[in-house]
Formats: sequence, C-alpha cells, structure tokens
Amino acid sequence: MCRRTYKYRLYPTTAQVEQLDWTLARCRELYNAALQERRDAYRMAGKSLNYYDQANQLPAVKDARPEYRDIHSQVQQDVLRRVDKAFQAFFRRVRAGQTPGYPRFQGRNRYDSFTYPQAGWSLDGDRLTLSKLGTLQVRLHRPLDGAVKTLSIKRDGDQWYVCFSCEVADTPLPQTDTAAGIDLGLLHFATLSDGRTIENPRPLRRALKKLKRAQQQLSRCKRGSHRRNRVRQNVARLHRKVRNQRADFCHKAARQLVHTYGTIVFENLAVKNMVRNHHLALSISDAGWAQFVQFCSDKAASAGRCVLFVDPHYTSQLCSSCGAIARKELSERWHSCACGCELDRDHNAALNILRLGRSQQTGPVCRSPAL
Repeated sequence: MCRRTYKYRLYPTTAQVEQLDWTLARCRELYNAALQERRDAYRMAGKSLNYYDQANQLPAVKDARPEYRDIHSQVQQDVLRRVDKAFQAFFRRVRAGQTPGYPRFQGRNRYDSFTYPQAGWSLDGDRLTLSKLGTLQVRLHRPLDGAVKTLSIKRDGDQWYVCFSCEVADTPLPQTDTAAGIDLGLLHFATLSDGRTIENPRPLRRALKKLKRAQQQLSRCKRGSHRRNRVRQNVARLHRKVRNQRADFCHKAARQLVHTYGTIVFENLAVKNMVRNHHLALSISDAGWAQFVQFCSDKAASAGRCVLFVDPHYTSQLCSSCGAIARKELSERWHSCACGCELDRDHNAALNILRLGRSQQTGPVCRSPAL
C-alpha cells in the first residue's frame, strides 16, 4: 500500500470564497495563538506544552470566541497538530546539530490550507459538501482511487483546490531486465545510457519576459492598494503556470522511464549545494532535477521498479570504454579518449553511471537520494 494525493480544482461562488478565506484567517489566528502560548509557557514557567494540553483547551476557546463554533472541530484539532509537528521538527533539528529554525508565526499570505483529518465532508459526483461551509463544485478530471484518509482545502493565489490523500494498492509492472543510467544536465534535460536524450523544456526561461514585466508593475504599485493586489495575483498566476508546466513535464518523463526500464540509475547530486553557484542557479532550478528524481523514485516504488543512486565524482571525466581519466572543462561537450572512444560527454557520463549502478545493485530495493 502507498499514499497518493489527488488534487482537483474547486469552483466556489463569491460568497463561498469569502467563507473559505474567513476560515483560513481563523485557522491562522489559532495557529499563531497556539505558537505564542508555547513560547510564553516555556519562557515564564519553563514548561513545554504538547498537542493534548492545547487540544483540551478548544472548548474554552469556543466559549471565549463563539465564531470558532462555525469551524469543524477536527479542522481546529489539525491546526494544533501542525503546531506540534513544527515543534517536533525543531527539536529534531536541534538534536541532530542542524540549523534549528524556530517555528515562525504565519502571515496572511503564508497560511493557505486547512484539513479535515477523518470526517466532516462528503463527495457526491462533482459536488463536495464540507461541514460548516456548504456544497462546492469540484472538477474531477480523473477518477478518485483508494480509501480517502484526509481531505485538505488549499488556496493557490486566486484559485482553490481540494486534495484527497488516499491509501491505494501498489500496481507492479511486468518484470524487465532493462536498465538505464541517466545523466541530468542543462543542455539536454537528461541523457540516457542508450544514447537517447530528453530535451529541456525550460518553462521559467520562456516566461521570464512576462514575469519581468509583471514584477516591474508590482514594484511600482503602492503597498496596500487594490491595484497592487491585482498585480500581485497576476505575478502569482504566472509563477503557478511555470510550476505546473514543470511538474507536468517531470510527471510524464518519470512515468515513461518507469514503464520502460526495470532499473534506473541516477547520480546522487547535492542540488541544494549546486544552486549556490549564481551562474547556474536559475538554470538548475528551472530544470527541476530534484522534483524529477523524486517523481521517478515514487513511481518506481509503486511499480516495483528499482532506482539506484551512485557517487557523481568523475562520472564525466572517466572514459566509459577503458576507464582512463580524460579531464574536461565544463564547456567541453565531447568526450575523446586515447583508446579511440569518441562520444558525447553526457552519453559517456550516463554509461559510467549505469556501470556504477550495476556494480552496487544487490536487489530491487529503491534507495533515497540526498537532495
């Protein structure tokens, strides 16, 4: 069994949009109040509150603030669980010696979803009924599969979505011995060990001119004005389109690879470190390597395929034919070795990646990357 999220577009009326925004605002207030209470309890009394300490106070909150009676009880409980998860993650980072990052208060444009963990909703065709909110129209562009565990309502700019988190059975594909080493790049999005290439769609590069114009308009607007809000929504709409284009491409490319190959081998790239290079940061972020690798890993796990990750050192410098080191600058796109091996630099790297993956493969176990 695996968890899968189905995301559908909602089409609320103007009155329903106001009610959804109102609900988000009250949830954000509750989140910030719970965070403040934890800070005050530790600073004044040295006491650490947990989820149950705060959940037991919800009836008193409804007595003091009657408007919270118009929000489903499990939605409020989920808000407190988010606070608890934020503190648990903070303490985990402290214990691990990482930069902890204390939980922060949520601003008006940062808190954009609320969740029904178990109950409080029903779906009848293209009509979604939410407790305390009414019935909304939803576009089910694909069938909903599996047992629904949680339901989340999410705001993305001026659009609303419903996300069903479902528990579905794995669907293994027929076994195959085919394998592919994949070298991720910027000229070509990916080069496979069999010589095939996947071209780079560059959605952000194509949208930069429109984004630049929209950002300039936003910078000229007076803060707090209605015009600034309209322009801000336009900027968010452009970014959302780029994000959707990138995710759509990564989903389709990952699905094709998983259906074609039984074993897929990637370099274990530290993408977070690579984007620190300001010359390549935009191109690397535009390519979406980390997202693509994650999609491949998730789809492979569900389909019974194997995804491996190998050390990226010298994959581009080693000759895939004789194993000698043929040093090349990043600008050199052709591999030429004294042994007579002549081929594209990325193709040579993909062959080395496949060789390393085969040498470490012990069984159909997918390994997680350190992205």
